[in-house]
Amino acid sequence: MDRRHTTGILFFMLFAVADMQAVAQTLDVCASCHPNATCEDKTDGSGKVCNCMYGFVGNGRTFCQDKDECQIGANKICGQHTSCHNTYGSYYCTCMSGYSPSNNMAVFIPNDGTHCQDIDECRIPGLCGEGGQCRNTEGSFDCRCQVGYRVLSGAEPFHPQRDKASCQVIDCGQPPSVKDTVLLSATGTRYGSVAMFGCDDSSVWRSGNNSSVCSADGAWKGPTMVCEAKCGPAPFLANSEVVWHNRSVVVYRCVDGYHSWRGSKVSVCGNTGVWHEATLRCIEIKPVINDLIVFNEKCLQWKAEKYEEDTEIYKVIYMGSREYQRSFHDRRKRFLRSKADQLELCLNLLPVTNYTISITAVSARFTADVTTNTSLQVPEAPVIYYREVETPLPTLSLHRLTNTMDPISLYQVFVLPVERTIVFDCTSPGIPDFSSRRTSLGQYVTAQIKVSHVGTEMNFTVGDGLYYDGFFNAPLKNGGDYYIILRVVSQWKEAFKSSCVLWAKVRGTSYVMKISSLSASGSIGLVSLIILAGYSYTWFCKKT
Repeated sequence: MDRRHTTGILFFMLFAVADMQAVAQTLDVCASCHPNATCEDKTDGSGKVCNCMYGFVGNGRTFCQDKDECQIGANKICGQHTSCHNTYGSYYCTCMSGYSPSNNMAVFIPNDGTHCQDIDECRIPGLCGEGGQCRNTEGSFDCRCQVGYRVLSGAEPFHPQRDKASCQVIDCGQPPSVKDTVLLSATGTRYGSVAMFGCDDSSVWRSGNNSSVCSADGAWKGPTMVCEAKCGPAPFLANSEVVWHNRSVVVYRCVDGYHSWRGSKVSVCGNTGVWHEATLRCIEIKPVINDLIVFNEKCLQWKAEKYEEDTEIYKVIYMGSREYQRSFHDRRKRFLRSKADQLELCLNLLPVTNYTISITAVSARFTADVTTNTSLQVPEAPVIYYREVETPLPTLSLHRLTNTMDPISLYQVFVLPVERTIVFDCTSPGIPDFSSRRTSLGQYVTAQIKVSHVGTEMNFTVGDGLYYDGFFNAPLKNGGDYYIILRVVSQWKEAFKSSCVLWAKVRGTSYVMKISSLSASGSIGLVSLIILAGYSYTWFCKKT
């Protein structure tokens, strides 16, 4: 009995332990489920399992991440003409622009059969603006202009918001003026308006339509009426052309190559239907300016051919350029009034310049041209401040004004020793430097300076031992007498012009002699001072 009792107790205990382990296992599985998962029974009944909730994917325990339903495509999950929007654990659908949901809800999930349908925008009045006609399209709309309107800033069909286009009423403006006609009436200026015309008092309607219509292109069409003058065609005038004609008055002028010679230039239709003809005579124009020449480089001479005794006005334009100065341009003009048959005119032309000169007879509208090249002129010397000095390093000064020949001009400083008969030729192109002075008369160029590099004032020290444009400014010899000459040179190609001015005279007192004289004078003064002091001291002692 005791053994059976003991066996039963053991069996019960084993069953209880097994049951407790199963419960503990179930509790452990559900406790480990992810927050976005649920604990459910397995399909085979063997226990519990963690499954991710709807809208999430994962193993249910360690992770459950959002499922992007929209990634398979909006058309597949939401339907046609939709946009899919994923949310955390779910999604929703909206209709694209131009469409609306069938359940009239802005946001929907298509599990109830909701779909997107086309919106008929043309139900909204005035969507296309004034003169516009709306046409509904799938998902949108477009506009066309009604009769009497045309598109502004675009083409048909157009979308007013996208294309920034609109319809504008067709307005042809005021009816056009037609030769020999007058406007009788007009119904307006917009599309389809009609204007009626009639011939003026001096004309007769011969043929054509007298109405004009505002057309779709914004222009008046017509009239085609032909009005003829009561006097008939305008009278013919030899060698002339008509400049104004209103069927009752005709104004003429001579054609090119002919000149008017007295007489009236107007024909008038009289009340009797007969022209009172113009008496103008047009005769051939001969060259107004003949035998044009240039003399003395700057003066013009020509012969004037005139058909009337009126004073002629001549306009003279002259333009100059230089090969050596590309930036140089000289353009001036003169006017001359004269009745003479032979004329002369002198111009203020600049030197070394190529000029083209045009002379126009204003009333005759005739122009003649001539060219001339001006030669090199003697350059103007600057204002110098003459000095006579006793120093071997004299500093000299000058003042100059700018000149158009500055780019081809130089300053040359000559040193002339006064130790024999002086012969100096300012016009000689030779320029001996210091090293070659002994082969000449002793004179030499101590410096050469381009005028274009000099300002309005210049100071120059003779004998400073520097080089100026390749010339050595050698120190002057103590005790020598010198003349300093400034030569201005202008040179272009083979032409050479110069002018000279005496700048200074350097006297030959030696510095050694001066110092010796000063020393001797100082010594005599000192001895005298000592003797005077001794005499004063002796006199003082005797008194005391």
